[in-house]
Amino acid sequence: MTEQATDRGLRAALAGLLPELRAFARFLCGSRTEADDLVQEALARTLRSLDDRTEPVEDLRAWCLAVIRNVFHEQLRARKREANRLRDAVPEEPRAPPQETPGQMRDLARALATLPPLLREAVILVGAQGLSHAEAAAVCGVPVGTIKARVSRGRKLLAETLGSVTC
Repeated sequence: MTEQATDRGLRAALAGLLPELRAFARFLCGSRTEADDLVQEALARTLRSLDDRTEPVEDLRAWCLAVIRNVFHEQLRARKREANRLRDAVPEEPRAPPQETPGQMRDLARALATLPPLLREAVILVGAQGLSHAEAAAVCGVPVGTIKARVSRGRKLLAETLGSVTC
């Protein structure tokens, strides 16, 4: 197989993964716009990395999910650094309380957004993306037991949060 045909195959495989990658990024970010930016940055890094690789990627899906996760955490750390720099310079404005909206999916999305990022990504990878604990551990680069603990803590927090939701 020629290098050009391999390149087309990888790009086609990446294109096929786009809906799933966008869904994962949307759950991580909570915003469609931020998720699209995250996927774009992750795909750019993935394509650059594919150009530099000499051996084939065994599981492109898991690899892309890991790249999205890593980019998300890099951006999160950068935002925290920026927020720390600006915290003293700009006083916080009071926020209006969120309006209650009907629907269990919105309640779930809100509850997911309250989870710490590490717990949220574990719950999303295992619950929404359908990865096994071992696959999620590989994506996150942590032991399987760590993922199991994160999923368990995340589900417990979700249950507590959703238990307090009134319809």
